[in-house]
Amino acid sequence: MDTRELLLDHAARIHELYAAVPDGLDLERAHEKPLGVGNPVVWLLWHAARVQDDHVAGLSGEPQAWASWSSRLDLPLPVEDFGYGHGPDEVDAVRVDDLDLLVAYQAAVHELTLSYLRTVDAEELDRVVDDQWDPPVTAGVRLVSVIGDCLQHLGQAAYVKGLL
Repeated sequence: MDTRELLLDHAARIHELYAAVPDGLDLERAHEKPLGVGNPVVWLLWHAARVQDDHVAGLSGEPQAWASWSSRLDLPLPVEDFGYGHGPDEVDAVRVDDLDLLVAYQAAVHELTLSYLRTVDAEELDRVVDDQWDPPVTAGVRLVSVIGDCLQHLGQAAYVKGLL
């Protein structure tokens, strides 16, 4: 398996896991905070998709899917917000009327991700995308970070769903 195939496989797994989390979950429960204080499933799903969208668009240079999806989900947050550093008030603001909209948004993010990953080669993976760190962050390191973040948040969402 080459690197591109490996990355495409990771993206497919994220997409499958994402779609599975809201399956069978009602909207009220999806907004419920575990133990009254944790992040609800809706926020975890939204955040996972937003991080992937933001970071992959930053690598590809293409517009984020959120540019056309933010008005559909109509959240009272700045359009550039992807959930980093959210406190309880911002978490509470992430409310949706339909879980299928979140799944559809992530599907759009997934397609943009696949489009970018199909172009990735060794040179692209070695491209420095952020020299504010030591060592500088390459596209490959950023992709590994996105994969890890998405899988972590989807695992959290599945766990919270199980608690509910």
